[in-house]
Order: sequence, then C-alpha cells, then structure tokens
Amino acid sequence: MNKAYGIIICLIIAIIASFLGTLAPVVGSAVFAVLIGMLLSRVVLDKFSKAGCGINFTSKKILQLAVVILGFSMNLTTILESGKESLPVIVSTISISLIVAFFLTKLLNLDRKIGILVGVGSSICGGSAIAATAPVIKANDKEIAQSISVIFLFNVLAAIIFPSLGSYLGFSNEGFGLFAGTAINDTSSVTAAASSWDQIHNANTLELATVVKLTRTLGIIPITLFLSIHEGKKNADNSLKITKLVPKFLILFILASLITTLFDIPDSIIHTLKILSKFFITMAMAAIGLNTDIIHLIKTGEAAIAVGFCCWIFITITSIGMQHLIGIF
Repeated sequence: MNKAYGIIICLIIAIIASFLGTLAPVVGSAVFAVLIGMLLSRVVLDKFSKAGCGINFTSKKILQLAVVILGFSMNLTTILESGKESLPVIVSTISISLIVAFFLTKLLNLDRKIGILVGVGSSICGGSAIAATAPVIKANDKEIAQSISVIFLFNVLAAIIFPSLGSYLGFSNEGFGLFAGTAINDTSSVTAAASSWDQIHNANTLELATVVKLTRTLGIIPITLFLSIHEGKKNADNSLKITKLVPKFLILFILASLITTLFDIPDSIIHTLKILSKFFITMAMAAIGLNTDIIHLIKTGEAAIAVGFCCWIFITITSIGMQHLIGIF
C-alpha cells in the first residue's frame, strides 16, 4: 500500500506538470514536475515518509520503463536518412560538449556523476539523455535533479536568445534550423526557438530543426552503451558478460528502436508510445523532485552551472563554426 501511495502522488504531480508543460512548452513538463516535487518535499516533507517506497520505485523503475518505451520512437533509418547532412555538425557539437564537461568536472571538483549527466544532457537531448544515462551510472535523485535544473536554465536562455542571435549573425533559414537542432538540447526548446524564428522571418525551419534534433538523439545509444560498459568494468568482479556490463533496460531500449526500424509500426501507435514515454519521464522527475532538498540544490549548484554554461557556449560556437566550414551558414 505504501508503494501505491507514493506512485499515486507522483502520478498526480505528473498530470499537473503535463498540463503546465502544454501552457509553457519552453519549460516542459519534466522541469515542472521536478520543481513541484521539490517544493512539496520542502513544505510537507514529513507527509511523504510513508510514500518513500513508491517514490523510489517511480524514480528508478518507472524511469527505466520510460527509456525503453522511448526506443519505439527512434526509427534509425528514417532519422539518419533525413538528418545525414547535419551529421558533421552533430558529431562535432556532441564531442566538444563531452570533452568540455570531462575536463571542467575535474578542474572544478564537481561530482563525477553530475558532470557526466550535465555533459550528456547538454550534448545530446537534455532530459531524455539524462533519463537514459542516470540508471547506467547509478546516479541518485539529487544528482539527477541538479543536472535537470542546469539543463533547464540554458534551454530557456537558448529558446529566448537564439532567434535574435541568428538574425544578428545573418543565418539563412536552413542555417538556423541546423543551429537550433544542434545547439539547443531539449526538443521543446528547439521547437520553441524554431517557431519564434519562423514567426519573425515568415519561414518554415521547424521541421528541419526537429529532424536534426531527432538525429542528435541517436547519440543516446553509443553514449549509454559506452558508459554502461565502462561502469561495469569499474565495478566488475572479473565477469565481463554483456548482461552484467549493459543494464537490461538499455538492451530493451535498443531492441525497441530496432523493432521500430525493421517493422512497419503505425504512426498512431508510435505517437502514443512517445506520449507515454514522456509522461513516465515526467512521473519519474516528480519522484526525483520529492527526494531532493531544493535549498541544498541551490547552495551546491555553482560548479554544475559553470559546467553547463561552458558546454552551452562551446556547443554554440562549434555549431556556428562547422556551418561555416561546410557552407550551410
């Protein structure tokens, strides 16, 4: 009963957060869920003591389930065919972000797991990448919440600043679509920035920006596989079986993407599964928020914000520079 109580609390928060996310897509339901969870935890912390089992279940198992379902929305062939022209820019921005995060995490003595989550979230696809990576590196709820908060901050800034920045730099419509898809890390913020650009310039960059963003999302697969094998070897008991090195949920995530790639699944089913995955991620973020002390998060967040800021700046510069090199700008 205690487990059900905790799950129901997360479910209610997720419903509220999803509604708020539709009103403010630049923020997104996952961020609203974390914020509501943290505020509730602070105000009525003792009320959730008996719900702890269900809250922990949601932040771990429901999160893993969300990642598995997310795999069904990733048709590898379609995404690569549509976004292959943007691959040089995508590979460059992902690489520079991960490198910057790695060195700054060491330089600033930032918690290693927070550094990984901020780096992966900045370079690939924000909350979804953090959701997929967190169970692999066994990040706790506080580490996940801190990373989500950092990613959210620069998502909002990018969505607000980038349309004006693109106009100032003289981007073509194609150039801005590629810029938004590679330099903004969360899908909701990518679409918000592209929509703003389209309104300002009477253009149609939204589809291109979304395709580039989806292509970039494929980076989840090699990054999480690498991390799972690396973490498995670090903690291995001389056993390097693939089932021990790679978590079961990650294997199921890859199988789900292969099923979508190899079989003709109706778009209506894919769309439903995508919505379900997003909702489960929102539920998990609610649980993470409930397990997080917001005051401690603010007091200890300077290094994580610094890493996120540097990743954001280097991704932006790299995206612009690569477009100059390949002549898209």
